[in-house]
Amino acid sequence: MGVKEAVVERFANLCKSRGIKINELANLSGVTPSTAYSMFDESRHDVSIVTIKKFCDGLDISLGEFFNSKEFDNLEQELK
Repeated sequence: MGVKEAVVERFANLCKSRGIKINELANLSGVTPSTAYSMFDESRHDVSIVTIKKFCDGLDISLGEFFNSKEFDNLEQELK
């Protein structure tokens, strides 16, 4: 799994555990729903750290809490 996929999986799991949808995550985070949905778009390969931080703020968690998760333990090498 790559970094982007891990980020998406982590947010999906957080939303599921809190019973919220992607659109609600966008509203909580002060970003447009299209920004949230674009992160989940498989054709996009990058997600900005600023966007991750906004989503974390909306979920009231720190970046440290976000990245301290099993999804980030065994990532693929990004250099190809």
